Amino acid sequence: MTARVQIPAKARRGEVLTVRIAIQHPMETGFRSGTNGRIIPRNIIERFTATWNGRQIFDMTLSPAIAANPFISFFAVAQESGRVVMRWTGDDGFQVEESVAIAVE
Repeated sequence: MTARVQIPAKARRGEVLTVRIAIQHPMETGFRSGTNGRIIPRNIIERFTATWNGRQIFDMTLSPAIAANPFISFFAVAQESGRVVMRWTGDDGFQVEESVAIAVE
């Protein structure tokens, strides 16, 4: 699974940043049938979280109704330099993590 993250590398203290992430994922509901007539197994992202230096700044629960390759956008206030870690988990226990360093001046 791949993801494209867009977040500034530098910010001023107190600045509101927009964090954007596009995740490549099929988001199969478990209700569609494939070309062979069999049901395609459910495969969704169930939860997405983001932390800044270990403090949670965003939490989202996803459902089977979310489209394939979800795009997530949220705001965060720059308080201190560090890492923003985005983690998403889903069916069958998969877990993916991306992180970005941000310098706050």
